[in-house]
This record gives sequence, C-alpha cells and structure tokens, in this order.
Amino acid sequence: MNETIASPAVSVVVPVFNEEENMSILQPELRAALADLDYEIVFVDDGSTDRSAEKIEPAPNVRVLRFEKNTGQSAALYAGVRAARGQTIVMIDSDLQNDPADIPRLLEEISRGADLVCGYRAKRKDTMTKRLTSRIANFVRSRFTKDYVRDTGCTLKAMRRECVDALVPFKGMHRFIPALVRGAGYRLVEIPVNHRPRRFGQTKYGFGSRALLATVDMFGVRWLLSRRLNYKIRGS
Repeated sequence: MNETIASPAVSVVVPVFNEEENMSILQPELRAALADLDYEIVFVDDGSTDRSAEKIEPAPNVRVLRFEKNTGQSAALYAGVRAARGQTIVMIDSDLQNDPADIPRLLEEISRGADLVCGYRAKRKDTMTKRLTSRIANFVRSRFTKDYVRDTGCTLKAMRRECVDALVPFKGMHRFIPALVRGAGYRLVEIPVNHRPRRFGQTKYGFGSRALLATVDMFGVRWLLSRRLNYKIRGS
C-alpha cells in the first residue's frame, strides 16, 4: 500500500445514519476542501437501513466501517477516530449542515499549535426551539464540566491524533469531547463555522429524551475529570 495512504496527514471521520441523499453531494465537497492535502476519509455507517453505504464512492483513500446495527453518534465517532490513521483527525456530520469548506481553517489552527479546534455555529440554521434548547444545554454543560466551549453540538472539529487517548467510550461521549480533551491537559480553541439548512431528510441524532441522559452524563464526566490520573515521568 502507498505510504501516504497508510499514514496520511489528515483523516476525516464521517458518521452516517440513513443519509443516502447526501452522499453524492458530500463526497465531492470533501474532495474539493481537501484537494491540496494528503488525506483519507473514514465513513462510519451506523447501521443505516437505506442505501447510504452503497452511495459512498469507492477510492483508495476512502474506507467504510459498517456497524451491524444502529449504535449512536458517539459509537460512530469513537470507532472512526480509533480507526483513523492520520496525524490530524477531523470530525464532520454527513447531513450537509457542516460545511467541508471550513476544514482548512480548522487545520490552520492546528498548525498554529492548537490540539483541538472546535467549530461553533455562529448563525445556526435550525428551529428556534432547537437553538434555544441547545443554548441552555451548552451554557449548563460548559460551566459544570469547565470545558468553556459554547457549542459542543457542532460535530465539526479537528484534533491531533494523540488527543484520541483522552476519549472515553460511552453513550453521549460526543457531547463531552472538549471536556475530556481539555481535562487531559490539551489546548483548545474555537472558531466560527458555517451552518447550512438541512436539504434532505430529517435529524437522525435528535433531541428526543436526551436531556435527562445528558445531565447524568455531565455528572459522570465531572466525576471522571476529578479522578483523572495526572503525572509526568521525570527525565533521566
């Protein structure tokens, strides 16, 4: 296998669940955004019941992980980042609301010394109810976990691959990636990113009854961060 494919500079991880209409649009957008880079794309099909996986165009630098059944966004992201081979890992949604054109801006912040770059949706294209609920949830979570990130619901992020070791696999993990990474001593920055209206289908990873679960998760993450082992090996 070509060495650049085996260990690319950038891995883009894309969780997919019943987004077949979006695949033929998303891939060309990703190719255009990454045209000047050595990259791979890791699609994680989270048990789709439509033809999402079949709509992914094969290529030497494209891999598809397929779950046996729908397991959730946290599992899809965690499996994807663990499988990624790149020195920098980008996470992006497959619903076209995240804009691949923002990826180079995230990577620029990594090149400037950031360990994790979190996009925040300055002008969200969602319903008023969804925006308000998200704003309240982000306010509470940010201060309780001390991640000081304004929009963890935005999947679009970039991080150095060593940050993967700070992640803990549990349902709901994707909401606490900044808290876990910051808690491990890494440097975070935020930048505004484009947010687009959904063109096809409907939200698959929706609100539902997640408020209570997110609250329980928040207490769990707070406990975990308070019990994290922090040590450095003394030089010889």
